Amino acid sequence: MPLPLDGLTVVDLTQVLSGPYCTMLLADMGADVVKIEPPAGDATRQWGPFLREDEERSFGGYFQSVNRNKRGIVLDLKTDDGREVLLEMLSRADVLVENFRVGVMDRLGLAWETLHDRFPRLVYAAIRGFGDPRTGVSPYVDWPAFDIVAQGMGGLVGTTGSDPEHPVKTGPATGDVWPAVLLTVGLLAAVRQAERTGVGDFVDVGMYDGIMSLSERAIYLQTYTGIDPQPQGNTHPMLAPYGIFPTVDGWVSVAAPTDNHWRALARLIGRPELAGDPRFATNEARFARSAETIGLVEAWTSARTTAQVVETLAGQVPCGPVNKASDIVTDPHVAARRMLVDLPQPGADRSVGVAGAPVKFLGAGEPAFRRAPRLGEHTDEVLAGLGYDAARIAAMRTAGAVR
Repeated sequence: MPLPLDGLTVVDLTQVLSGPYCTMLLADMGADVVKIEPPAGDATRQWGPFLREDEERSFGGYFQSVNRNKRGIVLDLKTDDGREVLLEMLSRADVLVENFRVGVMDRLGLAWETLHDRFPRLVYAAIRGFGDPRTGVSPYVDWPAFDIVAQGMGGLVGTTGSDPEHPVKTGPATGDVWPAVLLTVGLLAAVRQAERTGVGDFVDVGMYDGIMSLSERAIYLQTYTGIDPQPQGNTHPMLAPYGIFPTVDGWVSVAAPTDNHWRALARLIGRPELAGDPRFATNEARFARSAETIGLVEAWTSARTTAQVVETLAGQVPCGPVNKASDIVTDPHVAARRMLVDLPQPGADRSVGVAGAPVKFLGAGEPAFRRAPRLGEHTDEVLAGLGYDAARIAAMRTAGAVR
């Protein structure tokens, strides 16, 4: 069965993480994504990590992880020939995705207005630190931004950490990945609209905006109470018990915010009298005595191994081990859900594992995962498909317009 986005053609001008993650999701769902890189390539090709035996170093884990299932070509968009090839590609494409700073595409003569006039059905999707002026001019419009900037300004860092004096960013690059997911949703909605109306749209996600939406609880807590939520470690600002608890050999997550879950937890930890105790009978009561509630659970978990805690609670009270990456890649859940994908690594005689596709389709099955492309690996293939003959491709390569 074809994948859901089979037949959708995406021209990918993105680099680093936010844009490539978006186009990776599209490729995983069956879209034909052609990644266009400048002659020097996407910067993440150099960022590793690399296999020790890999002397080729076409790319490492960073690039492999978010550029799988794509074809790759090199165009110098500062040349007339490079722009000509791009325009020919766009004449046959459904979607263009880019994550340049504001004004870059305009200076290349490739502004949304120009492309929309020439290709009315084309969906143009952009992801930037503070959005595009076309949808709202931010005072920070000219600031460059990376994940950490979006996390900090959008409210995530301000509510993460052990206490207000020690704010902490999230481990994953949430400031890139979550806006990328939102852009994927938005551009697919625009594709649906273009199919219905024949008119493409400009879809814009600001990384700041995306993280603010992810931090939604902090926003309404402030507007409802007038108080800025603070970092509070592994507990919850409204629910108890709900957090991370120590064990003899690690940590577990335990959540019993509903009264039914609390009664089950009290019984399972050998404290059935707590189920009916009015001091703990409701979440409101437990939250009012958060320290005592947490202490009761912690006293029980800290005397047991992680496996013992999970074995006792699993299936009755929401819980789970706090896994290291080495635990995740050997977890039977990951195997059952096909969430670890092995891809060939150029320059080495073995494959490497990357996180798989979390969106599953019953009818379509899994994509046939392909490794990320070498720099310019599919240039000849893509240009030949556009009608360029070998002599013309060779001439453009000599001129430096393609590679």
